[in-house]
Amino acid sequence: MKLATLKDGTRDGKLVVVSKDLTRYCAADNIAPTLQAALDNWDEIAPKLEALYTDVQHEAVPCERFHEREAHSPLPRAYQWADGSAYINHVELVRKARGAEVPESFYHDPLMYQGGSDGFLAPRDNIPLKDTKWGCDMEGEIAVVTDDVPMGVSSDQAADHIKLVMLVNDVSLRGLIPGELAKGFGFFQSKPASAFSPVAVTPDELGDAWKGSVIHLPLMVDYNGEAFGRANAGVDATFSLADLVAHAAKTRDLGAGTIIGSGTVSNQGPDGDPGKPVAEGGLGYSCIAEIRMIETIADGEAKTRFMAPGDTVRVEMKDEDGHSIFGAIEQRVVEA
Repeated sequence: MKLATLKDGTRDGKLVVVSKDLTRYCAADNIAPTLQAALDNWDEIAPKLEALYTDVQHEAVPCERFHEREAHSPLPRAYQWADGSAYINHVELVRKARGAEVPESFYHDPLMYQGGSDGFLAPRDNIPLKDTKWGCDMEGEIAVVTDDVPMGVSSDQAADHIKLVMLVNDVSLRGLIPGELAKGFGFFQSKPASAFSPVAVTPDELGDAWKGSVIHLPLMVDYNGEAFGRANAGVDATFSLADLVAHAAKTRDLGAGTIIGSGTVSNQGPDGDPGKPVAEGGLGYSCIAEIRMIETIADGEAKTRFMAPGDTVRVEMKDEDGHSIFGAIEQRVVEA
């Protein structure tokens, strides 16, 4: 099924069930007022939402037109948002750009940081930027939402706790990252509010594309109206999303509504090289930092600038028939 949260003037919005083709919705607040309320009692609430989803599909209940611009993040705020790094190719590229080696442990022990979750940007909200020197970058990612996850689960067990899947634009301020990491305490100011797709879907909606807790479809990232990234989320994933959930739960329970991100989706080139931009026939990149690293290696300096007011980014994923699965994140950078 497909779920969304509509803006209604409150912090947490109104839960709705959305048709498979993203054209219609039916309010679900008589079943659960918010998505968090549904996740808090998922085993009881989910079957009722599934029944409503079936009715929406068959147009057996009154529906209204679904407009993605009216959607908030499926979870406008969350108890927990932790972002991992399933695609080590991205880690290799970004660390190489700043002259750092990738420790061997990164290939079997995932990276993860805890992001701010007290408020997310809606999928069509502007990205506020106070200073272009901060190096504003987009990061196209996949994220999952869990129910209650007990401490110490295995990856196989963690897979059963993944209830919803979304897309993410994890906004990063690259110019602030080195200074923060040098302190030895991780990201904070360099990771402002992220944006999630208009719609969250249950894994079964992905059909055969959902295998091993990874989506085997290209993630489409457009920058200023042109194709920038088409990396396949099912390729070069060192860790699955279930692996990342299990990693997060190693020493603690995870509360219902926990969001775990994949990190930037990133593919190697056909010969294990960093690949080429989409304009040159490659799969491109899901963030600007990667192409800047490649330019630095090739030419001694980066040519592609980071985002500035007026720039736009779009993140979307389509099924094999070309239909949008989650709706699109569409954002413009503006002066804060």
